[in-house]
Amino acid sequence: MLVFAGSYAELEGNGVYSYTFNEETGALTLQDEFSGLKNPTFLNVDAKNRKLYSIGETTSADGAKVGEAAAFEIDPVKGTFTLLNRAENVGSTTCHIQRDPSDRYLIVVSYHGGMVGLVSLTEDGRIGELLDVKQHEGKGAHPERQDRPHPHSSFFSPDGRFLFVQDLGLDLIRIYTIDDSKDQLVLHGETKIHAGAGPRHLTFHPNGKFAFVINEVDSSITSFAYDAEAGKLTELESVPTLPSDFTGENTTAEIAISQDGAYLYGSNRGHDSIVVYAVDGATGKLSLVEHVSAEGEHPRHFALTPNGDHLLVANRDTNNIVTFKVDKASGRLTYTGQQVSVSKPVCVQPFYFFV
Repeated sequence: MLVFAGSYAELEGNGVYSYTFNEETGALTLQDEFSGLKNPTFLNVDAKNRKLYSIGETTSADGAKVGEAAAFEIDPVKGTFTLLNRAENVGSTTCHIQRDPSDRYLIVVSYHGGMVGLVSLTEDGRIGELLDVKQHEGKGAHPERQDRPHPHSSFFSPDGRFLFVQDLGLDLIRIYTIDDSKDQLVLHGETKIHAGAGPRHLTFHPNGKFAFVINEVDSSITSFAYDAEAGKLTELESVPTLPSDFTGENTTAEIAISQDGAYLYGSNRGHDSIVVYAVDGATGKLSLVEHVSAEGEHPRHFALTPNGDHLLVANRDTNNIVTFKVDKASGRLTYTGQQVSVSKPVCVQPFYFFV
């Protein structure tokens, strides 16, 4: 198993890292690191084709901050990665990168620019050209956090037909399809979330019948019934990510579900915890299991390992990636005592590679 991490970094500093993961102890061992990308915060891993994709930030000819993407070749034997190419994309910085199931496209979203971009991939997995951009318009209920559109992530439906873009600024999930004959994003529909929610990231239940969105602004998780044929979400309920007695400032970040669909996990930045919910696979309803300390501050991202035995948390403000053991029967997390120091980690991606 290899683990890749992205972070906030300046051009001259290391920003992308690779580790081997010891599944017995939960220890991470650094194998490689890359400098030369500014703020390569979010990553996408194509384990089958041994490719790693990262967002970045660069400057256009007229001096404006713009988004870029970089492609790397992964050597799974050594646990290292080598830059293939990099290219500018949308006209603002980006915060998330996604790859379509056919490996023909990358999708980038710009929180600050309110845009969703479709980028081509070449046959050998390099970054191609910017094909299409969709600009979101409007504002939400929160006067400061939702004064304009803020797309934060994009995720494909389990069958790959629909692309769900969470817009924190509009309290909206915008649903697209990709017209591969025209290389364009096509608006399919929209799902509104309650005012002031601030949808950030999404995950689908393994049974394909439900989806769950973590809301950054009001620290909640919203459950949806999913109609796979129509590509439509119908809201079921919203639950808090925080304990009822917590009164401090908080924003949420990541959400993930166990392989069997029994447990849902979300991160709190401020309370600095992982919340665990049990999932009713028949109704999609959630029941609180526990809150666990993130063993650091500002858990910006986390991920379950492919076998579901561990959960890795990237704590941005304490510069550490922490390993937890997962009790699959109860969903509960136990800190392994293992962590590594990383400057301002934002994203952590564990994958198996077959060599």
